[in-house]
Amino acid sequence: MSRYPEYVHTKSRAWFDRALNAIPSGIYGHLGPSEGLFLPLDKWPLISSKAEGTYFWDMDGNRYLDFMCAYGPNVLGYGDPDVDRAAMEQLKAGNCTTAPSYKMVECAELLVDTVHCADWAFFMKNGTDATTFGILTARAATGKKKTIFLKGYYHGNQPWAMKADYPGILPEEVANNMIVPWFDLSALEEAYLEAKGDVAALIAQPYDHGNFYDNRPATKEYWAAVRKFCTERGIVLVIDDVRAGFRLDLAGSDHYYGFEADIICFCKALANGYNMSAACGKDFLKAAASSLSYTGSYWMSAEPFAACIACINKLKAIDAPALFRRQGIKLTDGLKAAGKAHGFDLVVSGEPALFYLRTANDDSLMLHQEWVAECVSRGLFITSHHNHFINAAVTDEDIALAVDIAEDAFSVVAGRHPELGFTK
Repeated sequence: MSRYPEYVHTKSRAWFDRALNAIPSGIYGHLGPSEGLFLPLDKWPLISSKAEGTYFWDMDGNRYLDFMCAYGPNVLGYGDPDVDRAAMEQLKAGNCTTAPSYKMVECAELLVDTVHCADWAFFMKNGTDATTFGILTARAATGKKKTIFLKGYYHGNQPWAMKADYPGILPEEVANNMIVPWFDLSALEEAYLEAKGDVAALIAQPYDHGNFYDNRPATKEYWAAVRKFCTERGIVLVIDDVRAGFRLDLAGSDHYYGFEADIICFCKALANGYNMSAACGKDFLKAAASSLSYTGSYWMSAEPFAACIACINKLKAIDAPALFRRQGIKLTDGLKAAGKAHGFDLVVSGEPALFYLRTANDDSLMLHQEWVAECVSRGLFITSHHNHFINAAVTDEDIALAVDIAEDAFSVVAGRHPELGFTK
């Protein structure tokens, strides 16, 4: 019998129904409740009411231990007092003003001082803004057209970064995209030859942390070879560190893997939920970056810059990458043991700070989704197809609770499937 009574979501569902009436899809994008999966909506919170530390609450008052961290931005803990204090002080002083605040300069200087490959920083609002900036800069600097992507990529939702069969995307908008497999150096050379050298950029995440499959960390040897390939051919190497940035290495995930990007893109962990993104680049690209007609109404708002400064300084003070790795290993070891106790083979992949989970007893993903739904409906918020995130507010007590809920959920799923012969 389950030790954790299942949550009910009456009020959350009512709010979701209201959203459906006023907003296309109700909840759109990657935060939507299913995104093509088979997750039962009656087990999902859908709409939240508040958040603190590593928890959020839904409209029914149910509390969730959250290892999705708003899909990444919650890096220190929801409502971190130091970040919020800096942001509120700046909000009182001035936020969106005709002349940009000096906080923008201080924030750029901090990023240049922190990020190993950075000679300058340029600010925007979303991860897509940053990756788009990287590709535009590469095209402006090289005068070339094509971009090499690594298979399974996600670099945002502008047309250039999407697929030809996506609704609203014109074939000509992705005609200059070339996709090669991860870790296949010969395929890179073949793509370059096929393009007859007309390649402006290679854009990639620091390792293969795509959705719906086990994540694969890179090696320093692989990245050294890719760096050499790009340098010798005049290709701008753009690293999309939107998801992993500052979680593996405060100097950038390229530094973690032993190489230097030409442009590196950040967003999620920059400011602990305050709305900003950034691209940092090498000096030889500064003139090309300056040449772009690329800006937005709120891109120079001062409040997020103040939050970013406080966030990065706190990440440094607590040695966040070491903390995330330590807590990530502790959590995932516990989750694997909880699964094993009931006959489940829970595979953990990727870097511990951004771990990916898959129940390997069933290739269809259905069994894994069933376990995830039971976890969520008991207060452990994880997902079935995306990497997860550790934040600095996670305690050993939180980890113990997560493992206990996961074990309880495994017992429920095992009891539901006697035909699989799992032990109860």
